[in-house]
Amino acid sequence: MGFIEEALMQTWTITFVDDHGVQSVEQFNCDHKPSLEDAAHMIRGKLLPVAAVLDLNDLEGRKDEPTVKILKEQNSIQILSISPAP
Repeated sequence: MGFIEEALMQTWTITFVDDHGVQSVEQFNCDHKPSLEDAAHMIRGKLLPVAAVLDLNDLEGRKDEPTVKILKEQNSIQILSISPAP
């Protein structure tokens, strides 16, 4: 009998400052370390679900990491670190 070994998704801890200036932590499962932009998408989806479905096409391709910048400029949310969960 052959078993296919599935890679387990790793849990990543994203530390950020929320819109109230409080340092917060969220954990997400991902098969590789998320980039800042990936982390920004995950945080936005969790904290701002309505904003997560908005179209950023106007900024994509013109700005590096548009979601990271929008979170910081419009929502005062800044990602501090991305690390493997203990």
